[in-house]
Amino acid sequence: MQFTPTQKRFIAWALIALLLVGVLWLLAPVLAPFVVASVLAYALTPLVDWLDDAGRGRIPRLVAVVLVELLFVVALLGVLLLIVPIFAKELPLMREQLPVLLDSINGTLKPWLAQWGIHISLDVTSIKGFVMKYLNANVEDAVGSVLASVKLGGSVAFAIIGNAILIPVALFYLLMDWDRFVAQVRNFIPPRMRAGTDSFLAEADAVLGQYLRGQLLVMLTLAVGYSVGLALFGLDLALPIGIFTGLAIFVPYLGFGVGLVLATFAGLLEFSSTGVVYPLVMVAVVYGLGQLIESLYLTPRLVGERIGLHPLAVIFALLAFGQLFGFVGVLVALPVSAVLLVAIRRIRASYLASRLYLG
Repeated sequence: MQFTPTQKRFIAWALIALLLVGVLWLLAPVLAPFVVASVLAYALTPLVDWLDDAGRGRIPRLVAVVLVELLFVVALLGVLLLIVPIFAKELPLMREQLPVLLDSINGTLKPWLAQWGIHISLDVTSIKGFVMKYLNANVEDAVGSVLASVKLGGSVAFAIIGNAILIPVALFYLLMDWDRFVAQVRNFIPPRMRAGTDSFLAEADAVLGQYLRGQLLVMLTLAVGYSVGLALFGLDLALPIGIFTGLAIFVPYLGFGVGLVLATFAGLLEFSSTGVVYPLVMVAVVYGLGQLIESLYLTPRLVGERIGLHPLAVIFALLAFGQLFGFVGVLVALPVSAVLLVAIRRIRASYLASRLYLG
């Protein structure tokens, strides 16, 4: 069987792609911090270049890189620090309201379960004593408990600390030498293929830029939506919890899950006197509607349509990349899918053109 030059190129690139996917799958744990740093470098490089241009050569690139990375770290810490007022207010409330809340949960669940033939007997007094022991523990006990946990999960703690150090270092070097890295990669491309490759990269860059803008719109919309929704139910911590949930949506599933847990605990503690139904209804309505709107409208319309992906393709990409590469796969699923979509379009166009030529 004879293959046309176009078909040979397609087969070669397909084999290269399969080999690359296999290597990435095997090295996923090691590559994770470098992948995250590369994604951040791609997103932040335009800001560094803008500072370079604005300074007209008077601002060294080192200064521009340090300023941009510091700005990013401060913004990230700002999002994380939104949790501080939540815990600062909720911990004293937990000491005061948790006994009442446990009695309310016990009084609500037992009759409801009894209607279904399930009879349970909770030892509320023992549960109260166990929980209050830790809530009223002094700082030394809390620190000792944390240190013991770190010893038990030493490898996990080491990985987290290592990534927290490695990602900023890798990001610094990538921002400093991004153009040089891109040029070196380009040198590996045969000269006769560079024009087509440059055209492909320009199209992929445009698609990725649309993805980042669409994702930012989704985050801001959800931050406002969750804040307003929780505030309408009267939650005092609606603003920090809503903003945190919306911005953390950038990390699929994890951001939503953390925000859901924070809102549930805050509602149960603040509205403990009204029972457990009202806070659970609040969380179900606000976060249920938020998830539906985000999954069925915002992400498919503001992200999927901007990069040309069908809503079902968006859902499939998240699940498939998450299954193959774990957390990093979920993080890069949509941008990688956008680049793959550009490649598929070009392969299809080349194939159709070759058929017309042969026909």
